[in-house]
Amino acid sequence: MFGTSGIRGAVGEAVTAELALSVGRALATEGYERVVIGRDVRESGAMLVDALSAGVRECGGDVVEVGVAPTPTVARGVDWLEADAGVVITASHNPATDNGIKLWSPTGQAFDADRRAAITDRVENERYDLASWDELGTGRSHDGLLERHAAAIRDSVGSLEGLDVVVDVGNGAGSVTADALVELGASVRTLNAQQDGRFPGRPSEPNAETLEDLQRLVGATDADLGVAHDGDGDRMVAVDERGEFVPKDLLLALFAREAAGEGDLVAAPLNTSLAVDDALATVGASLTRTAVGDVYVAERATDPDVVFGGEPSGAWIWPDETLCPDGMLAACKLTAMVGRDGPLGALVDDLETYPIRRTAIEVDDKPAVMDRVEATVRDRGLEFDALDGVRIEHDGGWTLVRPSGTEPVVRITAEARDDDRADELFEDAREIVLEAVEGADAPAAE
Repeated sequence: MFGTSGIRGAVGEAVTAELALSVGRALATEGYERVVIGRDVRESGAMLVDALSAGVRECGGDVVEVGVAPTPTVARGVDWLEADAGVVITASHNPATDNGIKLWSPTGQAFDADRRAAITDRVENERYDLASWDELGTGRSHDGLLERHAAAIRDSVGSLEGLDVVVDVGNGAGSVTADALVELGASVRTLNAQQDGRFPGRPSEPNAETLEDLQRLVGATDADLGVAHDGDGDRMVAVDERGEFVPKDLLLALFAREAAGEGDLVAAPLNTSLAVDDALATVGASLTRTAVGDVYVAERATDPDVVFGGEPSGAWIWPDETLCPDGMLAACKLTAMVGRDGPLGALVDDLETYPIRRTAIEVDDKPAVMDRVEATVRDRGLEFDALDGVRIEHDGGWTLVRPSGTEPVVRITAEARDDDRADELFEDAREIVLEAVEGADAPAAE
């Protein structure tokens, strides 16, 4: 039921009011007596909030509804409002046809595997403790979380006087970024700032292909940088002063190097570039790798030695502030970095980069294919990490073969310190996967 980013899918198919009602019932039955609920800008969210709230109250829990708000605002609000859990109705960067449900603990961390499993068990087996008529929970609304989030960022970052930033809100819930930047003294221009769950300005996922308007505007003006969010504001990506999209691995390297010092650890997924390892080595820090997904990065970030966690999807976590990826905080911290260390383009250009190859192969049976991939690697006598797929450290590079968590594909990634080695590693991994697909599709011997 839960993926790496909560429940997510098409409204009316995978995500329904009935499902939201069931999750609400499960939360209250599991003992979450006070639940904060917010949503992104999708119109279907209002219906799903109503259903989930009804489920919580039907099983005796109390609900605090905070309306349209970014995911990190709601995640922080669980603690601020002295609640036991938080819920965000959002499909994040997915298209307007989708919606979803994300669950949060008071630390700002997404529900871990055990908590997700407990909710799943109650929903799938319809094990709820419905309250009697005189023990139903209450519901109320709360205003002020957006302002409190902006204030928390202001206290964390400090003055941004003299800096000029363009913020592409993407028609989503991420208005806190512009508010916080203005309060910190920056000059701010916005794109796609009107909230609209149809995402008419651009697709909700911010990347080099969808941010053409932002890149043109920043490049044509005297702006110091541009930042952009997805629909619920947990992701943040950037454009430098030249109007060039900053590769997300390099943004991770900049954040990681800024946050870490001698002996510190930074948490990032198995598919993170060698550029991050090299950037951390310059300050005496190192990378600890996790499964792919910001929920796993956040879990590792609970280790006291981890000072920062990031994922090349655009999720950035400062564990001393919150265990939720906070795109608004990231936008302001990046702006502060530019004000302190100089132009973003120059900072990016100073990082070492390496050739990386990626592809995805459609498969009918992901588990069978991955079993065959692992068997082939074992037969070759290669050491590998099976934390999330099959990751192999090679001389001068690495490869990762990993099943997609949302699509019927197996993804292949290879990176090396020169082009020829990257091509060699990539082709070898690709051949292993193609042979595994052929073997998995072959009829069983009689």
